[in-house]
Amino acid sequence: MHPYILHFGRLILPTFGVLAAIGLMAALTLSLRTAAAVGLSPDRLWNAGLFTILSAFVLSRLLLVITNLHSFLTYPFLVLALPSLTATGVLLTILASVVYLRLRSLPLLLTLDAWAPCATLVWAFLALGHLAEGSDPGLITSARWSIASPSGLTRLHPVALYAAAAAALITLGLVRYLSRHPQRGHTTALALAISGIAQFLITFFRQPSTDDFLLPNILDPIQWVALGMIITAGLIYLQHSSKLEPRKPVTHAL
Repeated sequence: MHPYILHFGRLILPTFGVLAAIGLMAALTLSLRTAAAVGLSPDRLWNAGLFTILSAFVLSRLLLVITNLHSFLTYPFLVLALPSLTATGVLLTILASVVYLRLRSLPLLLTLDAWAPCATLVWAFLALGHLAEGSDPGLITSARWSIASPSGLTRLHPVALYAAAAAALITLGLVRYLSRHPQRGHTTALALAISGIAQFLITFFRQPSTDDFLLPNILDPIQWVALGMIITAGLIYLQHSSKLEPRKPVTHAL
């Protein structure tokens, strides 16, 4: 495990944070190519992506401060260094992004089509970050490709590596699909379906979650989310498979 790239006194550079930053920049760069494939302005899509990233950072930190106000007033830097992206933060970020897209007259489905490969690329880097810090433990196994547990006493499935490999392959497939299938919404549906299936299957090798969840314990929380992604993909595909005209890719000067 390599949770820190640099740890010198009070100077700490976490591996997860560095990989997340690299993944976000790589996704923004990829959006310049996917924007042209769906007929959107690369500059406008770059700005929308940057707004979404900054919104996620600001809103998640704001929620963290509000819910831990006393601790923040006592140890502000320590609280701000804590992981802060929650389901509520994600929901608020989605709402803020939708409002931004409406104000900028960016079509939602075309934007999601362009962002789909970018999102799975970020997923690949985040999975590598989890692998480095050992925060996504797998089940005990004797497989030759197993990794040591944080305690070093057992060998575990490298589920974070499985997720990173799946995300990378999905990203490559989506980039190729985006340029060859112009039907609006299909790339978004495909990304949700394949990513949901991958997460559902990978969870069988992951240690069970101990978090409280509103839905029954028949499935892991991640598997419930994965099923939601698959169902959403089906709804998008059925709604937009016939009534919308194919998009026409255009080339914009960068």
